[in-house]
Amino acid sequence: MLEGVNVVLGISGSIAAVKTVELVHELRRAGASVRAVMTDSATGIVHPWAIEFATDEDVVTDLTGRVEHVELCGVDGWGDVLLLAPATANTVGKVAAAIDDTPVTTTATTALGAGLPVVVAPAMHEPMYDHPGVLDAISRVESWGVDFVDPRIEEGKAKIATEQAIVTAVARAASEQPLAGRHVVVTAGATTESVDPVRTLSNRASGRTGRAVARACHVLGAEVTLIHDGPDVPYAAVERVESAAEMTAAAMAATDSADALVSAAAISDYTVEPADEKIRSGQDRLTIELERTPKLIDTVRADHPDLPIVGFKVESSGGDEDLLAHGRELLDRVDLAFVVANDASVMGETETRALLVEGADHEEYTGDKQGLGVAVAEKLGEKLSD
Repeated sequence: MLEGVNVVLGISGSIAAVKTVELVHELRRAGASVRAVMTDSATGIVHPWAIEFATDEDVVTDLTGRVEHVELCGVDGWGDVLLLAPATANTVGKVAAAIDDTPVTTTATTALGAGLPVVVAPAMHEPMYDHPGVLDAISRVESWGVDFVDPRIEEGKAKIATEQAIVTAVARAASEQPLAGRHVVVTAGATTESVDPVRTLSNRASGRTGRAVARACHVLGAEVTLIHDGPDVPYAAVERVESAAEMTAAAMAATDSADALVSAAAISDYTVEPADEKIRSGQDRLTIELERTPKLIDTVRADHPDLPIVGFKVESSGGDEDLLAHGRELLDRVDLAFVVANDASVMGETETRALLVEGADHEEYTGDKQGLGVAVAEKLGEKLSD
């Protein structure tokens, strides 16, 4: 997601600075190279040696005759994006007023003047975050095109956002935006059909691929609606659903204003009329009548004949030829933009192998599911551009 991206990390004196070692690791796992700049206050919270170890680069704690701020964030400098994390109320106020009295604020002024993308992850006590002057400073800096990653308000503190939220914001700031201005609806994970008040029918889908697609679409500029039976995420508006009927209804409502649908969920093919009370255990045999559920993509296609839809096809037997045949049958039957076909053995796993099927052509992807999400989002961007 950040392959080949150079991130300049500005660390200021919040206690959240203790989290920057793990943040650096997450940035590097995503493919970025990282160089850090620290305020004097930050060095009293986390030692520069720890940041040097995490980044594998020298850490700037003073500006010298090398004009490190220009070397890192000037025109034609090393950095592709500046990340201020954590950013204290003091640092945000100084950035808004162009006050350059720390290595971090001077680097920020240089980056803004050079037109470098800037991302800010604030961290402070909640009353400081609610101070009218701090809110004004945030609004002013945002008006310059700077992206703020909202903190988590917990225990009277505006705690720094999660590493995932920050890495996602940095990736979005550093990426091309082929999906800018587009609304993409993504379904993810398993659906669950109630048998009685206790028991359910479901499947092994983890939702990793759908969430990866949603995240990648956000990074490439889209407004994303994620429909799943899972937690809120920082990169999409989440619609929580449980059953196939609920997911289909939510998709129908969301696609009324959408530019594309990515149907990555493993939706139940069958449902059951649930019993009002728990079915008694101990029976030697129990028969449950299953009723076929309507296909979500067929239902959406009937109402939106021109909507670009990406379908997913999972099979548990046969080789690539069978996968391609089933993928092309689905492609033609529903008039899909393209189909992502894979074997059921990857369900629930972190690694995957998939065939992206479009007409007589196909592309093979092998790697982690976040990478597959990027491949799907980039291909969707190409289709929408066409």
